[in-house]
Amino acid sequence: MGNRIKVRLVNYTKRPLETVTWAALISYWDGWETEAFERMSGKDVEKHLPKVLGYGHESILEHAVLTFSIEGCSRVCSHQLVRHRLASYTQQSQRYIKLNPDDVEGTFMIPASIKEDPELLKEWKEFMKHSMELYKKTIKKGKHQEDARFILPQAVRTKIVVTMNLRELKHFLGLRACERAQWEIREVAWKMLEEIARNRELRPVIKWAKLGPRCIQLGYCPEGELMPPGCWKRTREKWERITEG
Repeated sequence: MGNRIKVRLVNYTKRPLETVTWAALISYWDGWETEAFERMSGKDVEKHLPKVLGYGHESILEHAVLTFSIEGCSRVCSHQLVRHRLASYTQQSQRYIKLNPDDVEGTFMIPASIKEDPELLKEWKEFMKHSMELYKKTIKKGKHQEDARFILPQAVRTKIVVTMNLRELKHFLGLRACERAQWEIREVAWKMLEEIARNRELRPVIKWAKLGPRCIQLGYCPEGELMPPGCWKRTREKWERITEG
């Protein structure tokens, strides 16, 4: 399994951009009506949505929600993820699901920086193996896994379902797709963006709403001298590759 994290867009609001555009029109279109939603077309979206978002009117993005599945990230990552409170989460339970004590590599996330140091990596694996052995022993002695899980490191992998509206997703990507974000949640953020870019219905909103790290949203890097050299150029090129398919 290595360090592979799987992110999938599994569901989203039906006709998302039409929904957002239709909601936007209520504020300045005198002819707005409930039935107008059925008449909304791609041309209507292209005519109105980029303009409205260009004015900075982003509350309309809250009318479209996206649901992602994330598999293989660590609990370190999921703890960061759930700090974004304007979202809904359902996570794999360590209380009810027993981990496989014989699969250390598949059970734990090991950072690349640790893998670069063979001596340190060996110690990490020994520690993780020992924690799994103690986990297994605890359950074997008749203790419930809800207590056995206390011995597990935060590196243990998890699965989580995440639902965010587009406005909160923009906020999330602004912070977590930045090069200053921790590497694991940064990977999750970019994979979420890639999933949106693969979807023909959703792809246009990436550019219209500037979904991405804050340097993309603002047009400059708010972190300034804290960022590594060349970050802005690398980020811009990566973002453009994704948005242009």
